[in-house]
Amino acid sequence: MADKIQLLPDAIANQIAAGEVIQRPASVVKELMENAIDAGAQNIQLIVKDAGKSLIQVIDDGSGMSETDARMAFERHATSKIRTADDLFRITSMGFRGEALASIAAIAQVEIKTRPEDQELGTRMIIEGSEVKTQEPCQCTKGTSFAVKNLFFNVPARRKFLKTNSVEMRHIMEEFQRIAMAHESIAFTLHHNQTEVFRLQPANRRQRIIGVLGGNTNKKLVPVEEKTEVLEMNGYVGKPEFAKKTRGDQFFFVNNRFIKSGYLNHAVVTAFEDMLPPDTHPMYVIFLTIDPDQLDINVHPTKQQINFDDEKLVYKFLRVAIRHALARYGIMPSLDFDQETSFASTRIRPYTPPAPSSVETFPSKMDEDEDETNKGDNSGSSRSSFSFKNPSQRERSNQENWQKAFEGLDLFDDSTSSDENDDLPAVTIESSWSDEDNTLDDASKSFSKQQKKPYQIHGSYIISQIKSGFLVIDQQYAHERILYEKYLNALEQQQTISQQQLFPVTIELSTMEAAMLESIRDEINLLGFDIAPFGQGTFIINGIPSGMSGKVNQAELIEQLLEQYRSNLDLKLDLRENIARSMARSSAIKKGQYMSEEEMQSLIDQLFACEQPTKSPSGKNCVLTFDLDDLIKRFNN
Repeated sequence: MADKIQLLPDAIANQIAAGEVIQRPASVVKELMENAIDAGAQNIQLIVKDAGKSLIQVIDDGSGMSETDARMAFERHATSKIRTADDLFRITSMGFRGEALASIAAIAQVEIKTRPEDQELGTRMIIEGSEVKTQEPCQCTKGTSFAVKNLFFNVPARRKFLKTNSVEMRHIMEEFQRIAMAHESIAFTLHHNQTEVFRLQPANRRQRIIGVLGGNTNKKLVPVEEKTEVLEMNGYVGKPEFAKKTRGDQFFFVNNRFIKSGYLNHAVVTAFEDMLPPDTHPMYVIFLTIDPDQLDINVHPTKQQINFDDEKLVYKFLRVAIRHALARYGIMPSLDFDQETSFASTRIRPYTPPAPSSVETFPSKMDEDEDETNKGDNSGSSRSSFSFKNPSQRERSNQENWQKAFEGLDLFDDSTSSDENDDLPAVTIESSWSDEDNTLDDASKSFSKQQKKPYQIHGSYIISQIKSGFLVIDQQYAHERILYEKYLNALEQQQTISQQQLFPVTIELSTMEAAMLESIRDEINLLGFDIAPFGQGTFIINGIPSGMSGKVNQAELIEQLLEQYRSNLDLKLDLRENIARSMARSSAIKKGQYMSEEEMQSLIDQLFACEQPTKSPSGKNCVLTFDLDDLIKRFNN
C-alpha cells in the first residue's frame, strides 16, 4: 500500500495560513500598520487604491531592517518579538506570531524598501506568491515602505468574494481609526485614490478621538478615569442622549490593542441602565491598562479576542467606574412619561403657596371638643394651621362637590318628565363600538350603515374595523413599507421633484460618515435631495424631496440614514434597495407619534395600495387581523 500523507509545499501552506490571517484588504492594513508601530515609527502613511484591491502601501520612519532581516521577515514563524514560550504570556508588542508577512506574500505581489538608520543603502525586494523575484540594494529613506499589489491575484476564489469598494474601504477606515486612536503620539495620514481622507497630527487622547470621529464628538464625551493597583482605566463614554440605533462608535483597548468583547460591552450597557432610549447603544472609547501576565492574547489569529485572568473583576470595575463618571458629571437617570393627546391642551398651573397671613385653618374633631369645653374662654390656645379635616367633614364636602358636578342632570330623568320636557328633542348616544348595521336612525328607528373611523392606541397602533373583526396596524412598520416602495420606485424611474430651500442647511460629519455619504450621494439625490459637498466633511442640503415637511431635522435625518445604511451593508443588499430601506427606516413616523383621523385613514389607504402591505422592508408584520369569532371564544372560555 502506497503512502498517502505528504508535506505540503511552503507556497500552499502559506496560502492556507493566509486564509486565517488575511481575510480582506483591511487585514493587510492592520498587520502592516502594527509592524510600523512596533518598529518605533513616529510618522505612518497609508496609501490605498481601489479599496486596497489594487494597492495597499504603508510607509513609516521606524527602525528599518537589514538585508538579512528583510529576507527573513517573509519566512513563516520568523519574528523579532518573542524568543521563548514564556514570552507569550508577557506580550507588549502588537505582533508576535511571525505569520503576517509570509501570508501576505503568498497571496499578493509585494515590494519592500527598507533601510536602518546606521546604513547608507537600503534593501529592495519583490515577492510574488511566496517567490522572491528581486533582491537588490537601493537608495531610500530611513524606515520601511511596504507596497502590496493585486491582493488575491493567485487565489481568484477569494478575490471574487470581496465586497464592493465602499464596503471594503469602510473596513480599512475602521482598522485605521482603531490604530490611530490607540497611538495619539504618532502622526497618521490616509489617502484613497489620491484623495486625502485623514491627516492626524500628534495630540492628546481627547484631541485624537475628536480628530478621528469628527468635531461633533467633543460635546458628546464624558471623561472616565479610575486607577487601582491591578487595573487602570481611562477614556470617554458618550452622553445618553447621543446613543445610536447601531453599534458604531464603540472601542475597547487593552494595553493599546483594540479588542472585541461582548462581556465588557454588557458591563458598559449595564452602567447606562435607565439612561438610554430603547434599542439604542452608547458610544465609548475605553482604554484598559493591565499587567500582561494577567492576559492571554494568543487566542485568535486576528488578536482581537483576549482572555483575562479575572474577567469578573474587570467587568465590575468597568461598570462602577462608568457609573461614577456619569454621576460626577451630573448625568443621572430621569423619568419621562409619555403624554396622552387628550391631556396635551390641559395646562397645569404650578402650585403657589399662600401667604402666611392667609393660611386657611381646618378644624379637627379635637378642636371642636376644645371649643365646646372652652366655650367663652378667650384665653384658649390658638389652633394649628396644619390640622386636618375629620372623615365626616371630608365625606360631606365630597358629597356637595359631586352634587354640584351633576347639578341639572335631573332634567333628563324619566320620573321628573313633564309636558315641558316632552317638547325637548330626543338624545341618542352612539357608540363607536356599535356593529356596522346597528346604528339607530333618529327618524325611522331603523338601522343604517355607518363608516367606521380608525383610532389610535398608545400612539403606536391603529385600530380599523372590518366586517369579520378588526385590524391592528403598526404605524411605524406600515409607514416604512409605504416609503420603501415609494423610494425604490423613485430610484428606478429616476423621476423625483426636489423643493429648494430658502435657507440651506449645513451638516458636519465624521470622516467615515462623509466618505460614506459621498459614495451614495448621487443615489440620495435621486430621491429628491439636493446635497452638495462643502469640504472637510461638511455638506450643504440645498433641497429636500417634494412633500417632505420643512420642519424635519434634516441633519439628524441624514445621520440616521447613514447609520441605517451602514448597518445594512452586511445584508448584501443592492445599493438602491439598501438606500431605499435606509431612507424609509430613518424618515418613517415613530412609535409614540400621535396622528389625526385623516392621517390614519391616509396611511391605511396607502398601505393597502402597496405591493406587499403585510410586511415591512425588514420583514416585520405591518398588520395583524383579529376575527370576532376568536374574540367570542376568548370571552366564553
